[in-house]
Amino acid sequence: MTHVFHRHTAYVPPVAASGDGAYIYAADGRRFLDACGGAAVSCLGHSDSAVKAAIHEQVDALAYAHSGFFSSAAAERLADRLVTHAPEGIEYVYFTSGGSEAVEAALKMARQFFVEKGETGRTKFIARRQSYHGNTLGALATGGNAWRRAPFAPIMVEGTHIAPCYEYRGREAGESVEAYGLRVADELEAALLAAGPETVIAFIAEPVVGATMGAVPAVEGYFRRIREICDRHGVLLILDEVMCGMGRTGTLFACEQDGIAPDIVTIAKGLGAGYQPIGATLCSGTIYDAIAGGSGFFQHGHTYMAHPTACAAADAVLTRLTEGGMLARVGDLGAQLMAALNAEFGQHPHVGDIRGRGLFIGMELVADRETKAPFDPARAVHKKIKAAAFEAGLMCYPMGATIDGQRGDHVLLAPPFILTEEQIGELVEKLSEAVTAAL
Repeated sequence: MTHVFHRHTAYVPPVAASGDGAYIYAADGRRFLDACGGAAVSCLGHSDSAVKAAIHEQVDALAYAHSGFFSSAAAERLADRLVTHAPEGIEYVYFTSGGSEAVEAALKMARQFFVEKGETGRTKFIARRQSYHGNTLGALATGGNAWRRAPFAPIMVEGTHIAPCYEYRGREAGESVEAYGLRVADELEAALLAAGPETVIAFIAEPVVGATMGAVPAVEGYFRRIREICDRHGVLLILDEVMCGMGRTGTLFACEQDGIAPDIVTIAKGLGAGYQPIGATLCSGTIYDAIAGGSGFFQHGHTYMAHPTACAAADAVLTRLTEGGMLARVGDLGAQLMAALNAEFGQHPHVGDIRGRGLFIGMELVADRETKAPFDPARAVHKKIKAAAFEAGLMCYPMGATIDGQRGDHVLLAPPFILTEEQIGELVEKLSEAVTAAL
């Protein structure tokens, strides 16, 4: 009997009792290798002494102070550190308690920027199909995750969605990678012209699409064209790095690898590494100055924004990422994991694609490798893989509806940056067992 309202009412999950490194231990003694960081969260594993010490020190001094009255040394330090490492032009940080809040703040911030400028006719957002930007109503409405949106569509503001940059399924025969990227990027311009550029606030996208599609990176040149289109029409570019940011792809900000800088970027998950709930919306000096020189007040806020204990934890995490050699480790381990996955599944008749960046890797399952035909959704292959992997002591992140909100299965891997070579072997072996059992 439980009084906790769990995610699935027919399933009461086991109780997690402790964590050590890349493993979580259940109360019944079972050990699970965390190959997905929960949801790409636990980038430093489950027992980082430096982060725990920072939390302890902050709680001893001051656990919480409302941001309407005080700032905190922890928040100021963290903001300084983030801006130091942020893309060019990003100068200010607005702290939240998670990714959905960060995106919600980004949408309101972008709208208020234009209100302050007197461009009140800008009311629309453009995003991509099969994107995911959070579960609050504003973020859910903006995103393109058809399955998550469906029950709440009648009470959501409608947005415009263009095609994702999904090379495995979108690039045509004989089309170069570069030409494909430019073709799908140009859908943004077409959507802007159809809507009226003067009515659009921003385009929002994940540099590497996470949960909905399974670690799908944009091809070379795609985001540079997107940036050009946004600039040409005076539209803001919001990058959602809640899942793919904070070192997950091998650079602190995923967009560094695309050679662009956004106007607003959202982060969470790996920012706190699971030790405290925290997210952030980072914006350019131009956006901040418009609000500061106008009303002077961002008409938004949450009780726990800039929470001192959460900021102290995140500052310790960020220090480990930027000064502890972790980012270089992500690149090396990511290459090893990708090689091991290709060795095990590269010729598998039901693995169509293995893709990703750094320690953010997706594996797409297909019924037919040659035609790329997906499995019948009724088979729920992703659910069976998750269950079989968990039974084997492996946490991974399988999802369905990969292709269009209805069809397709993939497995997302986002292990801690402290993973060892031996654990890479354990991960691949147990995942192979799970795929075999599920199919």
